Amino acid sequence: MVSKAVITAAGKGSRMKYITSVLPKALLPLFITEDGKIVMRPVIDLIMDSLQEAGVNKFCIVVGRHGKLLMDYLFERGVTFVFQPEPKGFGDAVLRAEDFSNNDPFFVHADDGVLTGGYKEANSLFEENKPDAILLVREVNNPKRYGIVSVKDLGEYKGHKLFKVLEAQEKPNEPKSNLAISAVYVFSPKIFNGLKSIRVEEGKELELTYGIQHIIENGGEVFAIKLENEKWLNVGDPQSYYEALNYSYKRLGNIEIKR
Repeated sequence: MVSKAVITAAGKGSRMKYITSVLPKALLPLFITEDGKIVMRPVIDLIMDSLQEAGVNKFCIVVGRHGKLLMDYLFERGVTFVFQPEPKGFGDAVLRAEDFSNNDPFFVHADDGVLTGGYKEANSLFEENKPDAILLVREVNNPKRYGIVSVKDLGEYKGHKLFKVLEAQEKPNEPKSNLAISAVYVFSPKIFNGLKSIRVEEGKELELTYGIQHIIENGGEVFAIKLENEKWLNVGDPQSYYEALNYSYKRLGNIEIKR
């Protein structure tokens, strides 16, 4: 099973400005039930709990220059910290964790949300098939805002539609589908070679999608699991955070979270 995870937490959080000028996005709380009582816990806890339940026991957190509060919060948990001095993109953040990977497969997870499921399925699919990447995708109404994939139907896997990914595009002007990549992935170490091969224009960011497309173009195998009833609880912008708080209070507040 995949036992390592990289959580990227170096972004500025500009869409949540004012609050993220003093508090990292990863420390924004959502509702859970603990010991029979509704409490609030930082989203980083929910991310790590979800990944641990899927088999992860080693964590690397990518932090930026304003990451001290997050480092203090996680200091005694035995996690590895690596630095991204400047926000040069999701792909650049993942590259910082190459030494942590040490040629092992690993999850990648953004810090601005958590899925309500899908982690165990991604890990078991990787274990059974050993592809170069697994993406968790969902249908969206505004595909121009997301990383989008073109796919070939492979049937079903543990109650989810399973696809082979034929192409990955970052925020395309003319999307070829409405299947958006959620910010949770499983990668083999091939992603690092893919990202390092990309030449980014001055002032542009290195997107993780570029590395995924490089894997595909060089004969690698990328699978996608379609999320059905699972929800991405997003804390990355005010409207999404409001909706995530409502959802977690109404739904996750009724689920006992193991400590």
